[in-house]
Amino acid sequence: MSIESTLPAAPRFASEVRTTAVLAAPLVGGHVSTGLIGFVDSVIAGHHGTATLASVAVGTALFWLPMMIAMGTLMSLPPAVSQLDGAARRPEIGALFRQGLWLAAMLGVPLFAFLTFSVHALEPMGIAAEIRPGAIAFLHGIRWGVPGLTLYLTMRYLSDGLHFTLPTMLLGFGGLLVLVPLGYALTYGIGPFPELGAGGLGIASALMMWAQALTFALYLWRAKRFADLELFDHFDLPHGPTLRTLLRTGLPIGVTVTMEGGLFIATALLIGRLGEIPAAAHQIAINVSALCFMVPMGIAEATTVRIGHALGRDDASGLRRAALAGYVIVLATQAMSALLLLTGNEYVVGFYTADSTVAALAASLLLYAAAFQFPDGVQVLSAGALRGLKDTRVPMVLAALAYWGIGMPVGAGLGLGLGWGPRGMWVGLICGLTVAAVLLAARFWRSSRRL
Repeated sequence: MSIESTLPAAPRFASEVRTTAVLAAPLVGGHVSTGLIGFVDSVIAGHHGTATLASVAVGTALFWLPMMIAMGTLMSLPPAVSQLDGAARRPEIGALFRQGLWLAAMLGVPLFAFLTFSVHALEPMGIAAEIRPGAIAFLHGIRWGVPGLTLYLTMRYLSDGLHFTLPTMLLGFGGLLVLVPLGYALTYGIGPFPELGAGGLGIASALMMWAQALTFALYLWRAKRFADLELFDHFDLPHGPTLRTLLRTGLPIGVTVTMEGGLFIATALLIGRLGEIPAAAHQIAINVSALCFMVPMGIAEATTVRIGHALGRDDASGLRRAALAGYVIVLATQAMSALLLLTGNEYVVGFYTADSTVAALAASLLLYAAAFQFPDGVQVLSAGALRGLKDTRVPMVLAALAYWGIGMPVGAGLGLGLGWGPRGMWVGLICGLTVAAVLLAARFWRSSRRL
């Protein structure tokens, strides 16, 4: 290949990097705001008491376990919307969105029931007795926000799929304005509010979820940008073929997301068997790690949209260029995250707790988190790229192998079997994420070459 023939590719690639970065920035902001919700919960709970923080850790794990299935299933919307937009079939988006709302409602009801009855599993799971009452109170409060959250995700994914990601960021940070004062008041008891501890944080989180959903609905109804879609101008009954199409694409995504998130959640629940200090330290470390993860997750969602749009245009070279741009951006952001965790781990932990024992253990766990920044970024970007291709079933199997065939056995064997405690569990996280990064990246490049 001559030098001249390669020259046009560089400007196109640089333009793709800029486009992806601009699209991803609000998504990253929105995800960071979501991560800050966990940060707020952990800080408020941590200063209320170690037992409260441990209760929130277990309650949060049980909340997100089923929610990840719903969140992943609804992730079928952005590539579907983006492909319709790229193929100049914009008038069909409104009907698809309304079916998405039906799907969100159908997911919300069983998730509410799951959270209602899951509290009875805490004792059989071996969760320490001092943690269980607070975890139950947290789950009883936050379960009321589940339908609001699934509806909010549907509206958010519609907007994201149309390359308009600013509402995700603004409503994310707007939710914090509700959660911070309300969560503090209900946890500690201020004025007319009783002191509810972990249960207060659950109630505040549920109210925030409904506030975000109602605000987003009002915005979509009034915004001129979405007026031509007639999102709320018609009432559609559930349409079986459309719902089956969304589920056919979305359920494997939901299972894949749950495979990864479930690894972290199961780790939290297993550490909860070791007592309140390991559980509290793990909650701090996992919350910091989750904040770091929000950056590549936002970039991955932007890459999904860019690949879906290129696929709608039948632009195979543009598709691969979009993926490569995502990888370049993610590797840069993950390098910064790893550096922060390596050099600032003790400083960051100081925000969460004044308990020196908990802080020392949490700071050591963040060193393990630094080790998995690169594989975590690569695996989530690869999964997002595959979603853009609507290639979701094989990645589901690969994720199951990486996280549950390797990550969990290694973590449980080292942490519980050999007595390494939380540190052994985190070695398992590193192993699972590394294998997933290799398998999913290889799957994407193989799938894209076939196109």
